[in-house]
Amino acid sequence: MLVTIEQLKRVLVDSGIVEAVDFDRVAKEAESGGASLERLVTERKLIPDAYLGQLVAEDIGFPFVRLESAEIPDHILRIIPERVAKKNRVIAFGLEPETGVKLAMRDPSDLEFIRNIEKKVGVRAVPYYVTGPDIEKGYEAYTKDLESAIKNLDSVFAAMPGGSRAAKSEKEAAEEGRVVRLVGLVMNYAFQNNASDVHVEPREESIMVRYRIDGILHDVASLPRELHEPFVTRIKILSKMRTDEHFAAQDGKFQEVIDGERIDVRVSIIPIVGGEKVVMRLLAEKGKSHDLSDIGLGERDLKRLRRHAQKSFGMILATGPTGSGKTTTLYSMLKELNTRDVNVATIEDPIEYAIEGVNQIQVNPKTGLTFATGLRSIVRQDPDIIMVGEIRDPDTANIAVNAAMTGHLVLSTLHTNDAATALPRFREMGIEPFLIASTVNVIVAQRLVRKICPRCIVSSVIDVDALKENFGEALVEKHLAASATNMKKKKAKRSLNVYYGKGCDQCNHSGYQGRLGVFEVLEMDDDIRELVMRNANSKEIATKAVANGMTSMLDDGLGKVLHGITTADEVLRVTGAV
Repeated sequence: MLVTIEQLKRVLVDSGIVEAVDFDRVAKEAESGGASLERLVTERKLIPDAYLGQLVAEDIGFPFVRLESAEIPDHILRIIPERVAKKNRVIAFGLEPETGVKLAMRDPSDLEFIRNIEKKVGVRAVPYYVTGPDIEKGYEAYTKDLESAIKNLDSVFAAMPGGSRAAKSEKEAAEEGRVVRLVGLVMNYAFQNNASDVHVEPREESIMVRYRIDGILHDVASLPRELHEPFVTRIKILSKMRTDEHFAAQDGKFQEVIDGERIDVRVSIIPIVGGEKVVMRLLAEKGKSHDLSDIGLGERDLKRLRRHAQKSFGMILATGPTGSGKTTTLYSMLKELNTRDVNVATIEDPIEYAIEGVNQIQVNPKTGLTFATGLRSIVRQDPDIIMVGEIRDPDTANIAVNAAMTGHLVLSTLHTNDAATALPRFREMGIEPFLIASTVNVIVAQRLVRKICPRCIVSSVIDVDALKENFGEALVEKHLAASATNMKKKKAKRSLNVYYGKGCDQCNHSGYQGRLGVFEVLEMDDDIRELVMRNANSKEIATKAVANGMTSMLDDGLGKVLHGITTADEVLRVTGAV
């Protein structure tokens, strides 16, 4: 943040506007709760937000702007896309031929960003200082623009002429143009809000548009029912599907370019009561940038995984339900393993991201190209590393195990709830215990938890006993012992600081923004191999793995709660502990 504690103290205390004792009290509160000091001094009524903004702007030598009541024209607002505006804490609010584009910025000294805007617009950019609460209100202009755009489209549709043939043609053309704009608007807003999926569901009297953001579905807009057929037809045309088929499931894909970024869109359409439902999965280029060190693995688990990834044979498995981030974990590993001295091949359904230098095969049952047949062909292609999108059947499991045994590193996924269950699951597929014990190197089980929004994070106190009710006494005591400096302090501590997001425009008032994995990494040591050989169940395997040092998902999640990354409710929700 541009404004430091020292600057705020100079502006407020040294000038006599705020008493030093009051400032120090709020500064300590901000530090302990991880909140913005600038925001707290206004929330605690030490000084009005607008007055603080004027004083800070004068101190740092930039003009001050107030956005709360400003009417920003759409063509100016859209100079900076919503996603970029929120990331860089800036809004374009004015444009004049003489002075150039006016930027309300939390950090008006960010010369690199200012120069980029000048190159884009072709005129001078003038930075203004804006307060945190005020710029949050300014972001509402983007949402209001979506609502007004949908209403404008509705009014255009309602005003379409009727009667004569010429009038009907004009109406059809207007309707087609409106649907094209509406589809573009729905996709654009989904991208700006980091939605992973778009659901378009027919209802009795309307169409409901829903976005999945950070794993949770949100109702976004209700559209007129008469738009359903043209909307679905437009998606079918983009996806190269049959437009005359309404009673069979269809799959397709298309590409969109939004804010200069290419988006791959996977489309699934199925017939339901009331019409056809459309679900679109958005796969952005930015999704390719995942690093193994950024997905949420603890330091010890990360070292374990990397150590096994360097082996020239064996199997690494990622497990968890659909949408738990398994593919991201495997892609992150491939990114590190993909060097010019190895041959890497994958068989996937679907291929989510193209990786430079990796031979990726798309499953195609229509031509007989299944996971099993594709894997057989890959083995004949002199591979070093093989990724199998999913082991679904005994045939694929057998080929994968044999490949792992004969000098190939095999990466794959399984649909099991935890790491330990993956081993009995292999037995159910007909794999001999001695083959499982000798080929599986490590199993990673995971879920995705929503992270607390950094813009509206606040602290609260939770009773230790309440935490034990949900996470178990042993687990909570383990974390207390790790954080305590001595036994006396440990025994006396009956409450803990935890954090949550109170909701802001940055996170759509959910209190969360972005997701991170919670993991358990089961390493195949001699004890686990012995259990596998005598057909032990998953509970026995999990108990032994934890005793040998495995961090369970619930344990990993509790650690992230106590470090202010996520909330206890979120961890309990995704791990199924409630």
